[in-house]
Amino acid sequence: MAAIEASSPDAGRLYDELLVTLVQSGDRRAGERLAIRWQPRLARTARRLLGDEEAALVAVQEAWLSILRNIAGLRDPSRFAPWAFGILRRRCADRIRQAQADRARRGESEDEPALPAAADDALAIRQAFAALPGEQRLAAQLFFVEGLTLAEIAEVQAVPPGTVKTRLFHARRKLKAALSGDET
Repeated sequence: MAAIEASSPDAGRLYDELLVTLVQSGDRRAGERLAIRWQPRLARTARRLLGDEEAALVAVQEAWLSILRNIAGLRDPSRFAPWAFGILRRRCADRIRQAQADRARRGESEDEPALPAAADDALAIRQAFAALPGEQRLAAQLFFVEGLTLAEIAEVQAVPPGTVKTRLFHARRKLKAALSGDET
């Protein structure tokens, strides 16, 4: 099955739909397979949104609890990706709010320390993504890294597709400027 999934994104989506359907009918092994397939994607997105490995893992774990608790209510198994990323987005937002409240209680500044200058392309890309405003960063992560469609991203972010296009336009422009050295 892995060879089929690698050659066709549609085959991967169909496999995910099958797994979701099986989970909804009570198949625990299908739930394990679904988690194995989606854990890296959700963790990667949470790390990008939160910038903290530990907070990202907690957010993903909380997201999985919600996903598995509520998957029976997912009417269309083909909508699993935007549904799961939407749950993750809310858990990450909860983590951010909690971190801000903790900093405010301790009297710490909310300014994050600047990242060191990029030594390689991967670090430069991570820094460029980190510099994007939150909603643009999520839209760019879901589009460029996770391969979601504009409609799916709109569903995740609970905004119209036109708003997603605007966020991606600005994110692309800012990423290009940051990676080419032209800070705009």
